[in-house]
Amino acid sequence: MLKKAIVPLLMVAALSGCAPEAAEVVETPVRPVKVVEIAEAASTRTLSYSGSIRARSDVAAGFRVAGKIMERKVNIGDRVKAGDLLARLDDTDYKLSLESAKASLMSAERQVETADFAMKRAEQLFARQVVPKAQLEQAELVYRQAIAGRDSARAALAQAQNQVEYSLLKADRDGIVTAVNADAGQVVAAGSPVVTVAVDGEKEVSISVPESDILAFKPGLPVKVSLWSNIALELSGTVREVSGSADSASRTFSVRVSLPQDERVLLGMTASVIAAAESGQSSYSVPLSALARDAADKTLVWTVDRAAETVHARPVTVAEFGDNGVKIADGLKPGDIVVVAGTQFMTEDLKVKLPSEIQQSAQVSDTASSIQIR
Repeated sequence: MLKKAIVPLLMVAALSGCAPEAAEVVETPVRPVKVVEIAEAASTRTLSYSGSIRARSDVAAGFRVAGKIMERKVNIGDRVKAGDLLARLDDTDYKLSLESAKASLMSAERQVETADFAMKRAEQLFARQVVPKAQLEQAELVYRQAIAGRDSARAALAQAQNQVEYSLLKADRDGIVTAVNADAGQVVAAGSPVVTVAVDGEKEVSISVPESDILAFKPGLPVKVSLWSNIALELSGTVREVSGSADSASRTFSVRVSLPQDERVLLGMTASVIAAAESGQSSYSVPLSALARDAADKTLVWTVDRAAETVHARPVTVAEFGDNGVKIADGLKPGDIVVVAGTQFMTEDLKVKLPSEIQQSAQVSDTASSIQIR
């Protein structure tokens, strides 16, 4: 009987000895996280486009008459001054035309002299009433026709002289040769470009801007210009001209930016034009690694509660992906702390350890708030 009473007591004692060990709770370790703090959204955005340095005025010089090129005097890169000979045509036929025009003028002048003599003779005879008035009028008409023929011959001579002169292609203004379109032995039509001369003076940058950003460029807009060959050199430029229509092939608009005089700026150099534009909708940038997906495949980020130091999922709307990260259009606000590494290990209300600099900023903010409340 005594043995039967002792057995239950021993079982109770054994169970009571095991109870504390079964109730022991294993604490989850606090996970350190890498985070960023969301700053105020910028009211402007930076636009950067590449272009080439060119002269404000390019002259495509060509002969005013057709012919065969006998000689080209300049090459690409040569500097020329106004009046310098660039090329010349075979002027044999034009010189023959000039001689013919001179002979025609001499003949016309002789005809004027003959008609003048005949008219004066008719006037004398009419004064003596030897010839009728009709004969005098006829002589005057012949004289006027001779005068007109002489004037026409003079104009033809001037034209022939011009054609001989036009067989010589000369520079109109000082500049540098940037292109050669024809060579000796080639037959060219009147007006065909032979040599292109970049006129000395103001230089500019020509860029192509897509229609999404063209409204940010207006004539007179100040911009910054940097050269790829000299990164330390930064120039202040001004938008001079904006194309009124887009290029049919590239669907971009041509924009020209005037540059100040600087001897370090050479034609053909590559330059970057940087302008500021209104950002429109506010957005916040975060690293691509901050994005995560939930079970419904919706985009979210993990934010950290400063006070509790726990993480919470927050849905966000992505505006665009860029070279420096992702722009978030909705879901974040200035001051939010976002986890940017190890998002695959995050769970709701997970305890985390913030970096020391974030903790210090949070403590300073809490202290400032308590002072204001008092």
